[in-house]
Amino acid sequence: MNFLTSPLRISTRLIAQLLLVITAALSLNIHAAESFVVKDIRIEGLQRVEPGTVFSYLSVQVGDTFTEEKGGDAIKALYSTGFFRDVQIQAQGDILIVIVEERPTVSRIEFTGMKEFDQEIVRKSLKSVGVAEARFYDKAIIDKAEQELKRQYVGKGMYAAEVVATVTPVERNQVAIYFNIDEGPVAKIQEINFIGNEVFSESTLKSEMQLKTGGWLSWYSKDNLYSKQKLTADLETIRSYYLNRGYLEFVIESTQVSITPDKKGVYLTISIKEGKKFTVKGVRVAGDTLGKEAELMQLITLKPGDTFSSAKLTESTKAIAEILGSYGYAFATINPQPDVRREQAEVDLTLVIDPGRRIYVRNVNISGNAKTRDIVIRREMRQFESSWFDSDKIDLSKKRLGRMGYFTETDITTEDVPGSPDQVDVKVKVTEKPTGAVTIGAGFSSTEKLILSAGINQENAFGTGTSVGLNFSMGKVNQNLAFSNYDPYFTEDGISRYTDLYYRSAKPLYYAGDPNYQIKSVGSNIKFGVPYTEVDRVFFGTGIEAFRISTSSNTPQPYLNYAMDYGIPSPGYPGTLTTYNVPLTVGWARDGRDSALIPSEGSLQQLSGEVGTPVGDLTFYRLFGQYQKYHSFSKGNILSFNGEVGYGEAYGTKPFPITKNYYVGGIGSVRGYAPGSLGPQYYNYNIGSYQATGGQSKIVSNVEYTFPVPGSGVDKTLRLFTFVDGGNAFGENINLVLKYSYGLGLSWISPLGPLKFSYGIPYKSLPTDNVQRLQFQVGTAF
Repeated sequence: MNFLTSPLRISTRLIAQLLLVITAALSLNIHAAESFVVKDIRIEGLQRVEPGTVFSYLSVQVGDTFTEEKGGDAIKALYSTGFFRDVQIQAQGDILIVIVEERPTVSRIEFTGMKEFDQEIVRKSLKSVGVAEARFYDKAIIDKAEQELKRQYVGKGMYAAEVVATVTPVERNQVAIYFNIDEGPVAKIQEINFIGNEVFSESTLKSEMQLKTGGWLSWYSKDNLYSKQKLTADLETIRSYYLNRGYLEFVIESTQVSITPDKKGVYLTISIKEGKKFTVKGVRVAGDTLGKEAELMQLITLKPGDTFSSAKLTESTKAIAEILGSYGYAFATINPQPDVRREQAEVDLTLVIDPGRRIYVRNVNISGNAKTRDIVIRREMRQFESSWFDSDKIDLSKKRLGRMGYFTETDITTEDVPGSPDQVDVKVKVTEKPTGAVTIGAGFSSTEKLILSAGINQENAFGTGTSVGLNFSMGKVNQNLAFSNYDPYFTEDGISRYTDLYYRSAKPLYYAGDPNYQIKSVGSNIKFGVPYTEVDRVFFGTGIEAFRISTSSNTPQPYLNYAMDYGIPSPGYPGTLTTYNVPLTVGWARDGRDSALIPSEGSLQQLSGEVGTPVGDLTFYRLFGQYQKYHSFSKGNILSFNGEVGYGEAYGTKPFPITKNYYVGGIGSVRGYAPGSLGPQYYNYNIGSYQATGGQSKIVSNVEYTFPVPGSGVDKTLRLFTFVDGGNAFGENINLVLKYSYGLGLSWISPLGPLKFSYGIPYKSLPTDNVQRLQFQVGTAF
């Protein structure tokens, strides 16, 4: 074939494995080609690829002498781009013609039958193997994508999953790729076996694992469905279980996963080597201890004679790093070096300390606060500029910012200062959430029945950190209208101020059926809070309250007595009495809980006193104390205690006002009894039963054990609990006879608000007691 006198056709198919062979064959095919000077180059067949891209890969340009070697290089280079499935070179005189056939591009990727994964996430994962929209189609890459999808299903324990890709041509040299998926069932675990365990039984080791062979709740928890990720986590849990009990040389030798022929069953065999149980012979610190060796040694929880524990060792090194961080050594490293004596089954531990440089904070930079002013954030910071870096203060700053309630996320990091190895900048990044709300809501409770509410609230008004609110609620027993304002930094020193103005109308419990008997109150209060530690605050305030009681022939005698004592002549009905109260309040609170909504650790303590001054009509005082304690166990189990004591007394000539009585019973005090039903009782002839009127004093105690719903993991929003309650309200004479109950319940942070459902069983109840075993309460807004 004459290369110049007849069209020269050099073509090949893109098969990567044979590329070199084809290139060699092409070279042989042009051996007789004569050289010529290229006067022009034309590109034909382009659709999406730019001509400039083709020219950039050609080994010959206009004005160059074309040779067979350059022709072979040009073909090879164009194929290597992956853009073309066919390349031809022709010569017409001194014009070089490059004819290409582009690979089709992927116009879209669709999935049918996919339920286990989010399709958008899968699309992103397929980019790692080269499959994505607008990329060139390659059969080999599509095959790899099929295998990648199968691999992901295997990781989920779905060994029977089938993935078949279908390629459909569409207009403009494009293809649509459809992945047709038959997911099949998730393989269920039939059996879990351990080999090599002698110290701990197989049942003990299985109890530490997430994966199970199935139980009566497996339909919900799905703990019998195999997952590679869960198995990896379980193996780490078993390793930690042994290391925390002294088995320093424990190893997992092998893990075998066997699949049944129908791919629906899994058998797990875990081979382990336990080794000896090691005892700590000695513990010391080395390296640069900054002269604080005695202080650092006290932070080590592992002592000579103790069984070795990896968890305690990690806890000790973390505690040392934190204390060094509080001294400004932000990048201290603690390297535990064990000296193992296998024959004696003993280990000497040396914690080598390298504190590094002491670090200063140059700047505190804040970002993400589009609305909240910088000063509002900076006043919560306990790490200051131009001072030593203190990890404790960083942690405290993050907690304080989180407690503000203005941000969904708070992240505090450090950044090195170029050229200053002993300085860092602290970066505070916040993600704001909407802090204003206009609400119209409804709710239901076993006491109030239907509750309607509406409100306008702004927790961070104009980004200043102050909150204002106007709220209204109406139920069968209570109606409220209140305006409130809270300024957490009324002064620069952190003194808070709370003011409110309210109107309340209440029909005391059990008498709501009498439309003529009602208590109304209107008032205003102002209260200041003075912090003197990070968790302690004292309060003091005053206010004015006006009470109006309307009596009728159906008004219970205790309320008639109150009306007569304070101004309505006997028999006192029909009549209306208005009394005024000018109280002084003082209090103290220490809140060390980790959460106000779902606490799991810490305690809450508060004391308060209220005195009705002679300026008003009511002369009394009330004292109240509360103590709460929370202790968290592993896997979301929480034991909590609550104790409350209230005491009231009158001074002067008038008796203690019944409007200031304490009420006990129901959710929040003693469950199993109707709300407010415990304490002094009065026989109401109108309804023919005994009714409670509250008491001057009260005692309430609750012990509650909370645990996750089986199968829900450690989800704190849905929990079960058991409880034992005790308490009562007392009249003028305190007899300390308490009412008790026990039971169980469900707590759920629902979209409607917190819901608490309990079934309480009174212990040794009397015929006069108002028993209400089933009780619930739902939030009042949605």
